[in-house]
Amino acid sequence: MLNIDMRKIYNFYPLDPAPDAASLPSGGDLYYECTECQVIVNSVPHIKAACACGNLAGSGGKLEVKNPEQVRVVRGKLK
Repeated sequence: MLNIDMRKIYNFYPLDPAPDAASLPSGGDLYYECTECQVIVNSVPHIKAACACGNLAGSGGKLEVKNPEQVRVVRGKLK
């Protein structure tokens, strides 16, 4: 698993209005920021990805979210 700081590549903007934690959206330009450890992970990871505290983890296009209340959905735009 690569530890890449996504903030060096993308500018992130929170979705407005914020989606409900029970139904988090996913897509190629949507990312999840763990509010516990501040790590950003793609909502559709194709390579193995996880946040530092283990709240977000996935690969192969699927992401598991252990605690959706600790997730902020953001849109990423290349710098």
